[in-house]
Amino acid sequence: MITIIDYGVGNINAFVNVYKRVNVPTKIAKTAADLEGAQKLILPGVGHFDHAMSELIKSGMREKLDELVMVQKLPVIGICVGMQMMGNSSDEGKLEGLKWIDASVKKFDETKIQQVTRLPHMGWNDVNPVISNPLFEGLEKDALFYFLHSYYFECNNTDDILAISEYGGQFTCATHHQNVYGIQFHPEKSHHYGETLLHNFAKL
Repeated sequence: MITIIDYGVGNINAFVNVYKRVNVPTKIAKTAADLEGAQKLILPGVGHFDHAMSELIKSGMREKLDELVMVQKLPVIGICVGMQMMGNSSDEGKLEGLKWIDASVKKFDETKIQQVTRLPHMGWNDVNPVISNPLFEGLEKDALFYFLHSYYFECNNTDDILAISEYGGQFTCATHHQNVYGIQFHPEKSHHYGETLLHNFAKL
């Protein structure tokens, strides 16, 4: 069972549809009570960092999520801004992050980007795992994922880097620390590659 956290930010139905295709049951959590009995968590997110954090706090789920992730050690995966929220802070806003991973969120240096349209980083890009991990099983070569972001996740501990991509230089596009996973790209928009990754998460 995958519990998808619905705090008003992110395309929840896209994840539900992916898991239907691979026959994995899902549950949508909109309140702290909905999180009871959760086994694995997905934290989606799009848009501005402070807005996403504010909406999560307003949902009343923040305290329960901290307990499930940091105390009970449930597997959780943050996606796009959901990943960025797992760090300590972001250059995009003033609010503190969840602090589930020791990292900060930085804005891309536009002077290092060669593309005519520099930001956001939008479209398909390679994702290269730097260590072996079940999340990327079957995706170690030639996998492409869809990105849409202007800020990236900078781990303070290099052991937390799971995969890298390149846009004006290398950046962390996936992170892993104990039971906490984060990915900057959108698996729900990445066709069979994203479906494989989300299925791998369900099997952790």
